Amino acid sequence: MDGAVRKPTLELLTLARRIGEPVAVHLGAHADEAAKVLAEYGAVKVLAADAPEFAEYLVAPKVDALQAAYDAVSPAAVLLPSSAEGKEIGARLAVRIGSGIITDAVDLEAGAEGPVATQSVFAASYTTKSRITKGTPIITVKPNSAAPEAAPAAGTVEQLAVTVADSSKGTKIVSRTPRESTGRPELTEAAIVVSGGRGVNGAENFPVIEALADSLGAAVGASRAAVDAGWYPHTNQVGQTGKSVSPQLYIAAGISGAIQHRAGMQTSKTIVAINKDEEAPIFELVDYGVVGDLFEVVPALTDEVKTRKG
Repeated sequence: MDGAVRKPTLELLTLARRIGEPVAVHLGAHADEAAKVLAEYGAVKVLAADAPEFAEYLVAPKVDALQAAYDAVSPAAVLLPSSAEGKEIGARLAVRIGSGIITDAVDLEAGAEGPVATQSVFAASYTTKSRITKGTPIITVKPNSAAPEAAPAAGTVEQLAVTVADSSKGTKIVSRTPRESTGRPELTEAAIVVSGGRGVNGAENFPVIEALADSLGAAVGASRAAVDAGWYPHTNQVGQTGKSVSPQLYIAAGISGAIQHRAGMQTSKTIVAINKDEEAPIFELVDYGVVGDLFEVVPALTDEVKTRKG
């Protein structure tokens, strides 16, 4: 909405090129500037629309816009990021156009009967491949599922005519409070995430987790137990009732690995766990496990990272 093109969008363009010629949709101002970036990563066309309703109301006006784009292009598939908003927009669009939807895909490939999406399910115990059998496939993709690959295209900007229905104005945004910036990456988009759990044993000890994250240029996450105890904000919760992440590297410190947490990080490419309980369920999932006191292991790891970087 602010004109900036975020990394998950570039990932979607990279995946979209596997099944056809990508057309991007840009809502808000600064479409010409955004189109330059979108074109660099393969957008043959950018459908642009700007209306105050996109910022003044929740979700539904954006669905109106995406439906207008769908009608204008008749796409082979509609791809959105697997954010809370992206999944709601995708689901609403699916209902409107009578199509199926797949959420939280981690890969996408062309198939003889349409795009085939890969999902990681049941705490990464199974990998499924699915395709939509009714209507135009609508697929939401987890951030960090693909490395953005440049593939310059025309990126021609075309204005998209959008009529925002009265029924889309049922929920008005009355105020906004900008989130305080920590200087760290957005949790759901970060390439590296360091999370702390019950074993951190208090809000006053979370700086140990933050120090490791900052040394790695990572985002900070927290388990539900840590959030429920008031040690860290809910905005940083990773898990079934928090945020889903899929970074290149996920470090879990003092987290037992209950299914509630695993559901939110199971698709991470490499998982490292630090826990003094060698029977902790998290060790069933990890690529590398360290049995030890996090208050000894994490500072030592932080120091080693700083040494190697410096």
